[in-house]
Amino acid sequence: MNKIDKAIKHLQQGGLIIVADDEDRESEGDLVGLAEYATPETINFMTKFGRGLICAPISKSLATRFHLTEMIENNTDPYRTAFTISIDHKNTSTGISAGDRAETIRQLANFNTSCDDFLRPGHIFPLIAKEGGVLERRGHTEAAVDLAKLSDGYEAAYICEILKEDGTMARLDELKKLAKKWELPLITVEDLTAYLLKDEAIKVQLPTEFGDFNLTLFEDAAKKEHLLLSKGNIQDAQQPLLVRIHSECLTGDIFQSHRCDCGAQLQRSMELIHAEGVGAILYLRQEGRGIGLKNKLLAYQLQEKGMDTYDANIALGFAPDERDYTFSAEILKSLGIYNIRLLTNNPEKVSSLEKSGVKVVEQIPLQISPLKENINYLKTKQEKFNHRLSL
Repeated sequence: MNKIDKAIKHLQQGGLIIVADDEDRESEGDLVGLAEYATPETINFMTKFGRGLICAPISKSLATRFHLTEMIENNTDPYRTAFTISIDHKNTSTGISAGDRAETIRQLANFNTSCDDFLRPGHIFPLIAKEGGVLERRGHTEAAVDLAKLSDGYEAAYICEILKEDGTMARLDELKKLAKKWELPLITVEDLTAYLLKDEAIKVQLPTEFGDFNLTLFEDAAKKEHLLLSKGNIQDAQQPLLVRIHSECLTGDIFQSHRCDCGAQLQRSMELIHAEGVGAILYLRQEGRGIGLKNKLLAYQLQEKGMDTYDANIALGFAPDERDYTFSAEILKSLGIYNIRLLTNNPEKVSSLEKSGVKVVEQIPLQISPLKENINYLKTKQEKFNHRLSL
């Protein structure tokens, strides 16, 4: 937390910082500054020592105000970086000098600037950030705009990738050396994500039928509320944390439906974690394998006509499973939890978490005795979703 606060203070003083992204993403570092403080000197520093492309991340609202839309409709960039048409401010001459580029960037953070004040094309490339910031997309574009918001400034920044002298990308070890040499703060997108998640979290005590727990609420980029039910000091567990990632199932969790095994799995997880003395359940608000309650009930109607749960989702125009576990991984990493023992029968959950940087050191099956009403449902899980079940 202190690292982010120091970086924000440095930005507010007009300085540059270094932001490194995830090693499993582009694994690059960018120089980042706030648009209102761009100067010929900072631009020259970027061109001389950063050596990458100078761009200007802006919020969607600023992009709308300046009539800046994505450069092309079919974005085939691997990370969907939202480039707009390049611009120069009308007060510039060549547009490419350090002074001219600083002027164009500063004008993006000028309340009195209008869309007609920019010439198109030009020498500065605005980038449109996702509205949810790094909680929605873990890119430098979003990190820069999130930092601008945290700095209480305009929702505009400027960035430049850092290349080594030989023209190759500077990775984290090299970025640390450069940060020390240039006396600049260095943060990571992961640091920023953790900072934002902890800032949003609300925590209370929750005594339950299965023991005493803590309940923490986290909001994702879409402002959807997810819950962490935890027991003990989960950040200081002596072995990889026992974790259940459970997707909301109103019919099973609340009404104890026999159509599925969800409610029974949730209760069993609470029992196991209580017995262990330390552990956590991430309760994700993605009802019906991510299709929502209404569509889940429509899928039930199709199942009553003979379809299984897999084919019913497809018939409604969805993937068999629309769930995403990225945000659950972000919550765990924000708490410093990178190794877990996962209560699940679902191999997709394991691979998704590991792609997001959380290692599943053990997959612990969570099999509930089948009922006559859900035996076909469980067989579909086993045969079509590859769940580890013995039926």
